[in-house]
Amino acid sequence: MKTRLSLSIALASYNGERYIAEQLDSIARQTRLPDELIISDDASSDATPAIALDFARRAPFPVRVLQNSERAGSTRNFEIAIRACKGDIIFLCDQDDVWYPDKISLVEERFINNPDAGVVFTDADVVDENLHPIGRRLWQIYKFGPDKQARFMANDALGVLLKQPVVTGATMAFRSSYRDLVLPIPKTWHDAWIALLMGATSHLDALPVQLIAYRQHGQNQLGIPRAGRNRGKSCAAIYGPRVLLFEAIRKRLEESAERFRVSEQTIHRFEEKLVFLRASAALPQPRWRRLPVALHELLALRYHSYAHGLTTFCKDLLR
Repeated sequence: MKTRLSLSIALASYNGERYIAEQLDSIARQTRLPDELIISDDASSDATPAIALDFARRAPFPVRVLQNSERAGSTRNFEIAIRACKGDIIFLCDQDDVWYPDKISLVEERFINNPDAGVVFTDADVVDENLHPIGRRLWQIYKFGPDKQARFMANDALGVLLKQPVVTGATMAFRSSYRDLVLPIPKTWHDAWIALLMGATSHLDALPVQLIAYRQHGQNQLGIPRAGRNRGKSCAAIYGPRVLLFEAIRKRLEESAERFRVSEQTIHRFEEKLVFLRASAALPQPRWRRLPVALHELLALRYHSYAHGLTTFCKDLLR
């Protein structure tokens, strides 16, 4: 068994001059330093590239700064950084967080002790823009409690992920042997894209320790779910993008089935999820006309398998 892995960090930056120096300094303070840091800057118009280049000159490990000549967008920018990584393990890194000193060493240890793990992800402290704790952990917000963690340990991460997203990219690292599976990334939620593909083909290891300060501010690309974020939206607006995401994932799995050992049962689970999402996206605007379709999905138990049961059922009827 390998006792040491080569570790890469993929950091996507864009106009991050306010926070990126703190993040870079936290990486330099790791008890186990990375073997390389790749910073892909998405044509920033502020001092972000200068801060990154200055850090590269003084960092105690190799740093490569890639500069896009024009905006590629956050998903494509992450893809550029991931493609450039050479390590066995690729850590995803947001420009505005802060890593705790043992993050890299504890995640590496988890990969070494669990050779079947394709992904390791962790909990995080949620903090405000000044790094003051807001009093909640990331897994608390996502309701990723002991029961769901036990399903991950029992190798049923996909069953949890088909129901709700619980893996945050900022806490994630994955084996580079799966890079051809996850790349290219379509214009969608890259956290969910990677987690679902990996959940379908490998073991996801949930490390129940807060290893980053997950900063929330007005310019977060994603951040934590906001209460009322779907208020006023139609069912088509809520579920339509999810249909596209899961169609793309199913297609990628079918294309990669032989290389990454995708079972027919796994493809079937994604097809069942799509049946539910398409039915939900097609719920008509008049509320009284929604009941037959929604009730059919409820009786088929798809509201329970792929959403939050009666809670989501009632919300879909009343939107």
